[in-house]
Amino acid sequence: MEHWESLCPGGLAFVYDDALFRPGTDSFLLGSFPRLKPGARVCDLGSGTGLLGLLLLQRQRELTVTGVELLPEAVQLAEEAAARNGLSGRLVCRQGDLRDIRALLPAGDFDLVVSNPPYYPVGAGHLPEAEPLRSARSEAGCTLEEVCAAAAYLLRWGGSFCLVHKPERLADLCCALRASRLEPKRLRLVCRRAGDAPSLLLLEARRGGRPGLDIAAPLCLEDGAGRPTAELDAAYFRTKETNP
Repeated sequence: MEHWESLCPGGLAFVYDDALFRPGTDSFLLGSFPRLKPGARVCDLGSGTGLLGLLLLQRQRELTVTGVELLPEAVQLAEEAAARNGLSGRLVCRQGDLRDIRALLPAGDFDLVVSNPPYYPVGAGHLPEAEPLRSARSEAGCTLEEVCAAAAYLLRWGGSFCLVHKPERLADLCCALRASRLEPKRLRLVCRRAGDAPSLLLLEARRGGRPGLDIAAPLCLEDGAGRPTAELDAAYFRTKETNP
């Protein structure tokens, strides 16, 4: 079933389908993580129905976001979202396999690449039964190394790659990034409450960056009373603090 919602009152509308990609906290947190500049050219690898691009555009309207998505039905919904929001010139989606990125987009044409990639290697993790959802969570169709290689190909020298992943894959992630000559530069772990083990990580790598990793204080989703923190509210556009 298809659903339309607004990111905030008077904000951009996004769409999702129960059979494809349902919005999750990881996407909203990733949408709040990159440092955005007016005029930046952004590519979203594995863009689904376009939610992440809309999250970035809600923060900074002077972006151009190009999605790359394998599933034609997801691309169609992303195009409908762009049209509904009057963003057909700023939010576009290319249907294709990111493993064939050289046939889809030119090299070095983007300032920022973002991705919410599959979290689990083949044979690991609890996966949904539906194939589109399984593909979004398992590396059976696209490995972490292939995602990093595609990002490196797309980025200009000095451009950034921002992604969300699982903490237990941090070593794999850093190895894959460096193998593609992307240097990890900024890391933030995400936990439910202060003192809890992290459940997600947000990482920025830079093409051509020098070694040196800035590790920020953990991002907590709830305070001691179980209420959403100000940072989580900002990621969901529940406050005016939407452009850190």
